[in-house]
Amino acid sequence: MELKQKESHFVHYPQIREGPSVPYQNETQSIPVFRGTPLAIGAALIHSVGFIQTFFWRNAGFDVIQKVPELRQYAPRYDPTVIPVGDSSTSAAEDLPPSSAKEKGSTGYYSSADYHALYRSGKLTPTAVAETLLPLIRRDVHPPGKHSVAFVESQAELVLAAAEASTKRYKAGQPLGPLDGVPVAVKDEVHVEGYQRNLGSKLDFKGDFDGTSWCVEKLEEAGAVVIGKTTMHELGLDTTNNNPNYGTPKNPHNQDYYCGGSSGGSGYAVGAGLVPIALGADGGGSIRIPSSFCGIWGLKPSHGRISSFPTASLAPTVGVYGPMAASVDDLALAYRLLATPAPATEDPVSANFPDPISSLSASYPRPKNKTIGIVRDWIDRAEPPVRAVFDAALDFYRKHSYTVVDIAIPYLPEGQRAHILTIMAEIASGLTPAQISTLTAPTKVLVSMGMWQITAQDLIAAQRLRNLLMSHLAHLFQQHPGLLILTPTTPIPGWKISSATDLVRGVSDGKGSVRNMEYVWLANFTGCPAISCPAGYAGGDEGARVPVGLMAMGEWGTEEDLLAFARDGEAILDLPRNQLSKADGLKEGSSGLRIPSGEGCSWEDVIAKATAAATSN
Repeated sequence: MELKQKESHFVHYPQIREGPSVPYQNETQSIPVFRGTPLAIGAALIHSVGFIQTFFWRNAGFDVIQKVPELRQYAPRYDPTVIPVGDSSTSAAEDLPPSSAKEKGSTGYYSSADYHALYRSGKLTPTAVAETLLPLIRRDVHPPGKHSVAFVESQAELVLAAAEASTKRYKAGQPLGPLDGVPVAVKDEVHVEGYQRNLGSKLDFKGDFDGTSWCVEKLEEAGAVVIGKTTMHELGLDTTNNNPNYGTPKNPHNQDYYCGGSSGGSGYAVGAGLVPIALGADGGGSIRIPSSFCGIWGLKPSHGRISSFPTASLAPTVGVYGPMAASVDDLALAYRLLATPAPATEDPVSANFPDPISSLSASYPRPKNKTIGIVRDWIDRAEPPVRAVFDAALDFYRKHSYTVVDIAIPYLPEGQRAHILTIMAEIASGLTPAQISTLTAPTKVLVSMGMWQITAQDLIAAQRLRNLLMSHLAHLFQQHPGLLILTPTTPIPGWKISSATDLVRGVSDGKGSVRNMEYVWLANFTGCPAISCPAGYAGGDEGARVPVGLMAMGEWGTEEDLLAFARDGEAILDLPRNQLSKADGLKEGSSGLRIPSGEGCSWEDVIAKATAAATSN
């Protein structure tokens, strides 16, 4: 497709330009791990002593960005938003297509369709579900709920009022749609009326706004019951969800591992069966990493597609909101609702995107080719258990009509550093010195670096590299219509909790964080959509394993293509385990990915509990 044709179907599409041909070269960064007392001392020194900041900054290799020789050929691009042109009409909640799943899926998780069918039959009510969930998730009762560590706040009166209103609608035979009465959870980063907004910190980020973010309004208008706000890594500045302020939820599949972050509370809520859908936010894999670690689906939409009105992300040029779900159908359902365009007076960027419901049959072109692109040297960086799951999934897609092609993307290691530099600078710029002093030691280290070490030259060089990468991706999407760039979601087989002390005092492991983000950052930096799909396990037998995710990144505006890709791969979860991986020590012949089971796992059968309680009453 020629550039002019592309431009007629997109707004702000990057120049289609093949990037330089350079060999892939990556080096493991030399960043020390700090924990305990050394962490507290180190954070204080890094926060206040300039030459120590400079030492660690150079040691992390951020100076390589300005050394990219072709940068002067590209203008800086500060905003990665690319808008597909289509039907701009909006749809109401009742226009949502229902989930096609009519009963609990093969993974053992309930879907929104299960709740909807039981509500319509009268066998269960939204009120009964809310009354079952609240004792499990509240931290303001004694003793706190069994799963309260995943929730920063749950306003019981608001939850019960919403559930009762939904119950009355079902009794009257007038539900609002397929999400009416379905419990959902929302990340602390998002505004919800009646709730605090702390971003995992002890600070108040609510400001003067006392309402609800546009995307959550869409959930509530569809009748969904927001049961509470979930925990996150402080300011979203890491990928484990370790949070000494509110506690750290452990992986539902394996209590020795983290959930991943920074949307770890939302990942836990879905992975543990508390809700079928949760809202996350993703500035550097923060939806996709916990989705991978918790064995669920997560969608990072195109930049700007889901409105964050009234408050932009702390990292506005890389951060987005997006859904996490226990099934592909619920992921699609939630995405189409959350991405309803906001009014132009509130969010002119979101307003320009086509409505995802009305545009399901829109006239603007959608590539139909099933093409998977692989950067071989990049994929080779994954650890063997992850690579084994990835290879098995790739073979599955190859056998189901997908064409696999080798592609090249220049300056991936440098691009990752440019992304990290950008997100650190943006978050630091939104804080005052007084606010920084209240942060936990690990966060203070990162924010101090962002505030004092990033120069204007660094930031401009990073945005030039952003333009280079976006232009090269545009070239790849033109060369291979329908291209999906495939990687593992993360190169590591879960992130093990080193000690109980880390959960109390925090830990600073920059090397591990950079490693964990090795594949996810590209979608954030360039604004492309990406999806993480559960694909198998790494680790030992039942109770000693962690899920492994597969990630696909598509062209701007191709969320529906990514959802179709995820549906095509659902059968991967039903393969015998020995076909999924022969290198991770799992029992041959056992089943694919399932709900958490065995000793050390967290799983709550909410529907069974609510039904039993309703029957006994």
